[in-house]
Amino acid sequence: MDSMRVIHLNAEDVSVVIATADDGMPEIVHWGEAVTSAEPDLLAFLAAEQRNGMTGDSDVPYRASVLPEHSRGWFGAPGLSAHRDGSGWAPRFVLRSLTLDGAEAGPGVTSGGAGRVDAVLHDDAAEIELGIEIDLTRDGLVRSRARVRNTAGATEAAAPLEIQSLAVALPIPTWAQEVLDFTGRWGHERIPQRHPVVRGDHSRVSRRGRTGLDATLVQAVGTPGFSAGSGEVWIGHVGFSGDHEHTIERTDGRLHFRGGESILPGEIRLTPGEEYTGPWVFGSYGRGLDGAAARFHSYLRERSRSSRRPRPVTMNVWEAVYFDHDHRVLVDLAARAAELGVERYVLDDGWFRGRNDDRAGLGDWAPDPIAWPDGLRPLADEVRSLGMEFGLWVEPEMINEDSDLARAHPEWILRAGPELPPRQRFQQVLDLTHPAAFDHILGVLDGLIEDIGVSYLKWDHNRDLIAAGHPASGTPAVHEQTLAVYRLIDELRRRHPDLEIESCASGGGRVDLGILERTDRIHPSDSHDPHDRFGILRWTGLLVPPEMMGSHVASPVSSVTGRAHDLQFRCAVAFLGHFGIEWDIRDLDEHDRRVLGDWIARYRRHRHLIATGRTVGSGELDAAAPQVRGVVAPDGSEALFTIVTPTTSADTIARVRFPGLSTDRSYRVSVSGSDSFGPPWQVPAWLRESPELGGDGDGDGGGGGERVGDGPVIAGTVLARVGLEFPTFHPDRAAVVHLAAVAAP
Repeated sequence: MDSMRVIHLNAEDVSVVIATADDGMPEIVHWGEAVTSAEPDLLAFLAAEQRNGMTGDSDVPYRASVLPEHSRGWFGAPGLSAHRDGSGWAPRFVLRSLTLDGAEAGPGVTSGGAGRVDAVLHDDAAEIELGIEIDLTRDGLVRSRARVRNTAGATEAAAPLEIQSLAVALPIPTWAQEVLDFTGRWGHERIPQRHPVVRGDHSRVSRRGRTGLDATLVQAVGTPGFSAGSGEVWIGHVGFSGDHEHTIERTDGRLHFRGGESILPGEIRLTPGEEYTGPWVFGSYGRGLDGAAARFHSYLRERSRSSRRPRPVTMNVWEAVYFDHDHRVLVDLAARAAELGVERYVLDDGWFRGRNDDRAGLGDWAPDPIAWPDGLRPLADEVRSLGMEFGLWVEPEMINEDSDLARAHPEWILRAGPELPPRQRFQQVLDLTHPAAFDHILGVLDGLIEDIGVSYLKWDHNRDLIAAGHPASGTPAVHEQTLAVYRLIDELRRRHPDLEIESCASGGGRVDLGILERTDRIHPSDSHDPHDRFGILRWTGLLVPPEMMGSHVASPVSSVTGRAHDLQFRCAVAFLGHFGIEWDIRDLDEHDRRVLGDWIARYRRHRHLIATGRTVGSGELDAAAPQVRGVVAPDGSEALFTIVTPTTSADTIARVRFPGLSTDRSYRVSVSGSDSFGPPWQVPAWLRESPELGGDGDGDGGGGGERVGDGPVIAGTVLARVGLEFPTFHPDRAAVVHLAAVAAP
């Protein structure tokens, strides 16, 4: 034990304890609830953990490390799978250095708060250097990644080091026995699936070249029966937008989350001196799903441009006009939107050369001379004159075969062989790893932003990457394409510091921390059907804070599902997000115009709370119970909750609790949407007697919480622990409840 080095990190009620012995691979011996033991206690605990070999085991006991090694007796998936022409496939690494925030960690225990641990290891025989980073953020979020370097001498005979996989492991205690992850498809993302932890691997691998519409987003593992607010929960996420793997692995007394890039054959081949760095793998621990999600939200809010100013109410014209672009119609829409209180206007697909449908034009990023003979600047200027920002839809990574760019540069289309891959949405993938193609797209986008005055890009990605190889060689290109997209976005944001970007990919097909660290919001789904959208927002919200999720009110009949819903329900479901409209508002009658304008005003009044509050929820374990999404101010002074009735229920009324409130305060209750629950005699008194949330949003982003009249005042302990009765006899009804703390008499 004299050679053991231990680093204890602690932040926001989370501890990470990292140990190394005999110059071996670092091991995370604890990740979870904060440990307050003194240093001798930690050392005594680790000494007791050492075990002798038992019958059938190695005489040298194996301890699960951050990057498990087959050469030391690990029979699960190795952290690094690599070889050099068939040799060096079982490396055995020796620790060269271990530092905490740049300072060498010596024998014994080194304690700190949030911080970064770096370990450098080497296998002299295999000539491989390994670097490992383990970072605990000040919000208590763990992230780790690994780096591999080929240290072989540069000779003509030297074979490259081929990396087959590189995945770091974050430990989870075996009393976590249930898994929650997600699947889906276009228009129906984030469908939950819950099941027991199984022995062996439960892997979710995406090979689509983007995160994927069916991707799990996260894997949550928790104690039996964990829910939004109860149980211990560990959430794992791979922050990478290309091919990737999420795995829960259970072996002899061990359970961990393993994540990394899913590498195609021959994709990462390191010549002497070259290195490969895997993506960040994130882990969040918390009490309940909401406690773990809060750490992701804090992490993104600290980095996103969306936190700099109030989120502008957005109008996107896609479902209003589709490809039929007419200047007069679009100006009319802009004027009507401005009257309603909209602050950002986004021109969607159909504006560029030859784009009458989705079969042509991608790649030719210049305004269509027929639809826009004077370019887009006149429309943009008119939009700005109405007091709104101007945004534009682009899909820079894609190309139609029927385009001038494809005809001029067929060598800029990704393919694994001489034939082009199958089309999806009539399009192919532009090779952004080609320097000339990259420079061309960068120049075009930069010019559009400058010439038109674009302040916002809706950046779409409408197809999976199939047989995506470098055209000249056919070798896999997904890894380099993903990094090229990152470089493209990073450079545009460097040139335009105030530019905001939305990540859209057939809806929610690219949602991960790799893309979210360089964009400002995501499009959760192409379906605006509020019945489905409530669940999509709830589950995407395990990773993404509400103000970074586009949340639009669309037409009464969903273009995706064909279901019809009233305006109050559509607005209430969209409210706790980045609120907007995607609807032909020329059809609004006076009543609907007033209702929509009131909801916009409410959003503008309360958006500061939505963008800073802690998200909470309930009801996800009971299909017959009301579903609840909420945000609570950090100081508990106010809260907003959207409550949705179940699809079917044997009950006509249910008791709804409001989690996250201060139990030593009382709150005044205000409600919007209560008039959709039926005649007054069927509605509980607190709903019937509560005033609606105040309108007349002043646009300052403040959460002033002004109300019309006086609603009932109810103790926080009653709201949080007992709850209020809520009608459930009508499906697809919703109310937004505002709770404002009142001063003690």
